[in-house]
Amino acid sequence: MFERVEAAAEVIRRRCASAPDLAIVLGSGLGGIADSLDEAVSVAYADLPHWPAAKVIGHPGRLVIGRFAGRRIAALAGRVHLYEGHHPSDVVFATRVMGRLGVRGLVLTNAAGGVNTTFAAGTLMVIDDHINLLGVNPLAGPNDDRFGPRFPDMSEVYSRRLRRIADEAAAARGVPVAHGVYAACLGPSYETPAEIRSLRTIGADAVGMSTVPEAIAARHLGLEVLGISCISNMAAGVLPRPLDHREVLETAERMRGPFTSLLEGIVERL
Repeated sequence: MFERVEAAAEVIRRRCASAPDLAIVLGSGLGGIADSLDEAVSVAYADLPHWPAAKVIGHPGRLVIGRFAGRRIAALAGRVHLYEGHHPSDVVFATRVMGRLGVRGLVLTNAAGGVNTTFAAGTLMVIDDHINLLGVNPLAGPNDDRFGPRFPDMSEVYSRRLRRIADEAAAARGVPVAHGVYAACLGPSYETPAEIRSLRTIGADAVGMSTVPEAIAARHLGLEVLGISCISNMAAGVLPRPLDHREVLETAERMRGPFTSLLEGIVERL
């Protein structure tokens, strides 16, 4: 795996004049933010060796490196998911490539279902912690010390410093944010109302099908992590209607402006 990761990183190094020091993973429907980068170099995932293909609607599948809010960043427009049948090591492949490029900070964004009944579609939630219900851990199996230690600490997966910066940026930009715990479930089916009640009981505020493997792999690499969920719909049983992926994409598009503004404010303060 290390050699495959390094091969992809080397291609990116050759394509870009200078390496980014921050990466942002753009979740469902949020990939358009990559279009706002200046001096951008765009590479399709398909053109990078060993890079797994993103095949879900709302995940364009390209890496864009350029300037955003005065910083040189890497924007990953699209991610792969366990529910597509990918191996956990493929799900965190991009995270490990970013680490090998020298990125020291990773912002993980996603579209999530609202478990907390005080939320509404369009709420932006800073992730304080997570609950891994995927049934797998991307670090399982032989450990490669070149990525990180065998037993990485997870006491503070999501950086307190970055969460504070996110709050400062939100206040300055006039973008309301909430805080909460993100639960990751395998999918691809949405959760049942009973499962949502169970998640609420164990302390989850939002639920999705991504982010947690990347956060674990990033901490293994020693990266500082910030997570932000766009509550794209209320989870099953909260409202008297069925769930539809189109609502996820529509809400993400509606929140693109505030989300971009929040990210700009965060990056400016780093």
